[in-house]
Amino acid sequence: MKEDHHDFPEKSKYDAALAKYDTALDDQKAKAETDEILEKHAEGNNTDDVKKFLFHCIDLTSLNTTDTEERILQFTEKVNQFVDAYPELENVAAICVYPNMVSTVNSALEADGVNIAAVSAGFPSSQTFVEVKVAETALAISEGADEIDIVISVGKFLSGDYETMCDEIEEIREVCKERHLKVILETGALGSAANIKKASILAMYAGADFIKTSTGKMNPAATPEAAYVMCQAIKEYYQQTGRKVGFKPAGGINTVQDAIAYYTIVKEVLGEEWLDNHLFRLGTSRLANLLLSEILHEDTKFF
Repeated sequence: MKEDHHDFPEKSKYDAALAKYDTALDDQKAKAETDEILEKHAEGNNTDDVKKFLFHCIDLTSLNTTDTEERILQFTEKVNQFVDAYPELENVAAICVYPNMVSTVNSALEADGVNIAAVSAGFPSSQTFVEVKVAETALAISEGADEIDIVISVGKFLSGDYETMCDEIEEIREVCKERHLKVILETGALGSAANIKKASILAMYAGADFIKTSTGKMNPAATPEAAYVMCQAIKEYYQQTGRKVGFKPAGGINTVQDAIAYYTIVKEVLGEEWLDNHLFRLGTSRLANLLLSEILHEDTKFF
């Protein structure tokens, strides 16, 4: 008897998008490949020039329950003062704050070339109404945000509701217009390399300009293995579409060696083209002083 295909649900466009990529990844293999890259190449990237570049890629972040306007003003003023204090070094890439602090940064920021990034859309859990996510993003932009960092609806993704997850990103993408949209996967909650690969592809498919590992609000946060899988996804997506998407590790980047590890993965998987702060960022605050200390070869607590 001939099969009636109408008895079966059609594959969604999201399943069709994923079908173009190998998402059947093995966690142990991904870890082994990551370890091999770091073992072969990380030490060679332990140079002052790489550290200066990494400093220039920092999204200097303050996302504390205790943040006040006064504290954020002081935080911003440090970025302004950096220009005169270290004229030979390039400044951080951006200041990243909660949406209600964007206007405070905007009123005080004088340093050229430093963007204002806002976490938005129900950060860090993404557990709110899509209407609230869109409104919060629009308000952050109206206050002066150049970049928006959002979290995917992890629960929707894990339950296989790719449509709702992607529709939300697309709605926020429309509000952002030409501003950079950085989409956080919260890789520590995804459970496997296969899920990280799928979430990476879906986020890019829905319009992400950057994909980002973590919020820094849950453990595990960024890991080299997650970075490796995400960079592989970015590479394959670029090969399929011709669109370059940036990469941002964030959360748990506690040492200069951590930062060098992520640099190494980006360099080896994506190549020199991605070694630019328009396509590579580091979400951190504690790393700024550590990098400065190593660049200047003396203990430095500027920030």
